[in-house]
Amino acid sequence: MATTGTAAEEGSYVRVDVPMSCDQLDGNTRPRLRKPYGSKDLISVKAASHNGSHGSNSKDSEWWVVLNLAFQSIGVVYGDIGTSPLYTYSSTFSNGIKHRDDVLGVLSLVFYTLTLLPLIKYVFVVLQATDNGEGGTFALYSLICRYAKVSLIPTQQAEDHKVSNYKLELPSKRLRLASVLKSSLEKSQFAKHFLLLITMLGTSMVIGDSVLTPCISVLSAVGGVKEATSALTEDMIAGISIVILVFLFMIQRFGTSKVGYAFAPVLCIWFILIGGIGFYNILKHDITVLKAINPMYIVHYFIRNKKDAWISLGGVVLCTTGGEALFADVGHFSVRSIQLSMSSLVYPALILAYTGQSAYLLHHLDAVSDAFFKAVPGPMFWPMFIVSIVAAVIASQAMISGTFSIVHQSLSLGCFPRVKVVHTSANHEGQVYIPEINYFLMFACVAVTFGFKTTVKIGNAYGIAVVFVMTLTSSLLVLIMIMIWKTNIFLVILYVVTIGFVELLYLSSVLYKFTYGGYLPLAFSAFLMTVMYVWNSVYRRKYFYELNHKISSSRLKEISSNSNTARIPGLAMFYSELVQGIPPIFEHYVSNVPALHSVIVFVSMKSLHINKVPHEERYFFRRVEPREVFAFQCVVRYGYNDVREEAFEETLITRLKEFIQEETLLQIQTVSGNGNMVEGGSELDMEVIEKNSEIANANQTEVGRLQEIMAQELDQVERAWEEGGIVHLIGQSEVIASKEASIMKRILIDYAYNLLKRNLRQSETVFNIPHKHMLKVGMTYEL
Repeated sequence: MATTGTAAEEGSYVRVDVPMSCDQLDGNTRPRLRKPYGSKDLISVKAASHNGSHGSNSKDSEWWVVLNLAFQSIGVVYGDIGTSPLYTYSSTFSNGIKHRDDVLGVLSLVFYTLTLLPLIKYVFVVLQATDNGEGGTFALYSLICRYAKVSLIPTQQAEDHKVSNYKLELPSKRLRLASVLKSSLEKSQFAKHFLLLITMLGTSMVIGDSVLTPCISVLSAVGGVKEATSALTEDMIAGISIVILVFLFMIQRFGTSKVGYAFAPVLCIWFILIGGIGFYNILKHDITVLKAINPMYIVHYFIRNKKDAWISLGGVVLCTTGGEALFADVGHFSVRSIQLSMSSLVYPALILAYTGQSAYLLHHLDAVSDAFFKAVPGPMFWPMFIVSIVAAVIASQAMISGTFSIVHQSLSLGCFPRVKVVHTSANHEGQVYIPEINYFLMFACVAVTFGFKTTVKIGNAYGIAVVFVMTLTSSLLVLIMIMIWKTNIFLVILYVVTIGFVELLYLSSVLYKFTYGGYLPLAFSAFLMTVMYVWNSVYRRKYFYELNHKISSSRLKEISSNSNTARIPGLAMFYSELVQGIPPIFEHYVSNVPALHSVIVFVSMKSLHINKVPHEERYFFRRVEPREVFAFQCVVRYGYNDVREEAFEETLITRLKEFIQEETLLQIQTVSGNGNMVEGGSELDMEVIEKNSEIANANQTEVGRLQEIMAQELDQVERAWEEGGIVHLIGQSEVIASKEASIMKRILIDYAYNLLKRNLRQSETVFNIPHKHMLKVGMTYEL
């Protein structure tokens, strides 16, 4: 884990709650907010001053930032879609070209598909649906969960809505359709489960995409060497590709913190070359290929080829591979930078590349299996061959990095088993490396490359992953358009009729190739979805078990007042999923070890449905009554892209001290306010003056007493940390199905979940807790 914050940052927000019972919900309390003139104010003042005096310079600086991000995005976002000309035509015309005009029909399909899906849908529509700048399937799901209560675990506590970036900016106009849809989703358990399942499916498909992208990209690039020599067989080309793939995955552990600057020049050269060679081929071979802009060539293509034309759509859709990356990687850059890079360089270069290949094919119909490299002019072959291999590796790198980010998001929301997450950059929190996922992808890529050996067969599988993710994104986007954006219903219908219809048409085509390799991504997704569903299902059941068996305030008082329970120096941190109430692990611990530490903190790591929680708003404390127990509840809130601190213990102790100070300050202000109200009376007789004097003295005495208690409590926390140290108490839970459980539930809990748990990392490994400071408390959850 990488450090993301220091202990006490200047200008931080500190929330203080009125002391309450451990069972009492905090929805009716009003936390006070102290906000000194800090970093946020300073930035705002500087920005205002700068804009006021140097408006033009500010605009120039803003555009320079956008241009810089646009350049970096080329190296990260577009590797997949940029290398699609290597294999699109060979996959589309897998049985050869039967009619010369078929080339024009497919070119017209490619032109309108690239324009409608990556450009219009993703760049100008879907990119508007970011979650505070973050994209991807889980970002859309989190956006919906924040607006409608559709999460299967209650995550919308009152204090969460006070996180600065939690609330949504909604239009003032209310539409009946939006409220009806929202109400229907919140009332339907089926809808809640369905939304979670399609989110898992989309995530699984993206992971499957990251298996197939390296295979098809590297295999296509290496296969180009057949134009220079015929000595290499398919087996030898597959072997060379496997060596490159293994090398690619072995270097993942070094991180990709400079991936944008390192890869952007190479991909810029790639796009310039494919665009330039395409333009050259248009002029040299057949400039009349430009008439394919007429969509009637698509109509004629379908009339002429009928079912074969529909089947070929599974190859045409490969020109959009990587379109989802435009949305998934937007968090690393900005919406405007991706719009700029796509519109100014990537889209024109791709259109020229496909048009140039079509111009060449009009006079070389038999060259379709290796159209890309055959269309390259002789002197440019070796430079293009080398650049194509590098570009293929870059395309693979982008999808692998995206998979790490997606798994990290799903892990944070309790939808993936525990795996080790290594943060590879101190400057970019979103750049992570997950060893287990890396080796899983490597073995899967090697197996697919060795088994299929040709891009045509892999293309059949690849198309299903691409179109499924696109269709699921559109489904979630329609919900957002209706509920959150409150888009005009006619525009929603227009989106569904045009883009939705096109995607469903492509989906029907790729599903036809199920038996020709299309089963592969579905098999990957079925396996991953099963793992995710099993883990999330038991995760939710455990949460509600703890919620239903939490300890009452009266029971806590009884435990603390027991004469057989000794108090020992030190600070004990009990970890639990509960954000309100005392977890059952506490009573189980006391019943076996009749000793309580001098300071007790019940810690809950909570993931919110937002991408990041500001550091100053991350720790939320409550005091647990009775006060003599000297126990606190701490909810540590993270977004799905946040990094957990290395200096967690020091940060928590510092924030606990701040909470005690602010709590005392609140009490002092309350006491002083009561005194001031009495002093404000109009009676000037001696009796009232004497009474006011007595109250003022009493208030002064009370203030002194509160300050003394605060000093004692701060000293107790400091001594507990220095003398006794910190002990982390982790639940070593055994989860079993209840006796009344059904057969399916027994299989889910007793076999599937426990199999995953035995073979994956435990809590202490994920939280990075040192073994010498850790104590496991065994518990049995009968679900």
